[in-house]
This record gives sequence, C-alpha cells and structure tokens, in this order.
Amino acid sequence: MPLIKVQTSVANFEKSEAEALLKNLSSALAKHLGKPESYVMTALESGILMTFAGTLDPVCYIEIKSVGSMKPEQTKAMSQDFCQQINQALGIDKSRVYIEFTDAKGYMWGWNSSTFG
Repeated sequence: MPLIKVQTSVANFEKSEAEALLKNLSSALAKHLGKPESYVMTALESGILMTFAGTLDPVCYIEIKSVGSMKPEQTKAMSQDFCQQINQALGIDKSRVYIEFTDAKGYMWGWNSSTFG
C-alpha cells in the first residue's frame, strides 16, 4: 500500500545505481510508516524535462502515498531522510526537492482484485 514515486530531471546514472536507490527507498519507507516492506512499491522516472525556480538545474519531485494517516513528525522525518538519499544518490541539492505526502482511504486503494477498505 505505501508508494514512493520519484521523478527527476537527472538522466545519466547507472541502472545498478537506480536499483539500489529504489531498494533503499523501499526499506526506508516501510520503516518510517511501520508497514511491511512486502506492500511497498517504488517507481523512478528519470530524464524528465523539469524546472524549479525558473531554472533547468537538477530537480526532483517525490510522491509518497499510504493507506492511513501520516503524522506530522513522520512526514518531517521522511522529508529529511528522502531529501538526503536523493542528494547522495543523484547529486540534487536538497532545496530542489519537493515531496508530496498523501493519505489514502483504504477503499480508494486497490490491490489483488480488491481494496484495503
């Protein structure tokens, strides 16, 4: 049920680096939310034309979605953690990363021919 989707303008990194980043994000998201990693999905879209603050400098947009309610202390900790991970993995300045957190109702999240509600 938790999802972390990363969209970035950075395009030139190795497949193994991308896979390592997705695995790190997956385990970190499970830990932050206290949910089994077996339900976590990660996605990475790279090489996207993006601007931030009127420039084409490297940038990243992250969506984090989960069934249930995320608390303010959780989103703050995740923002710190994921901005740091993106900075280290992709070299994007933390000030050029936006993160959107979304709580989903169980009946609005489908899986395995059913929903979580």
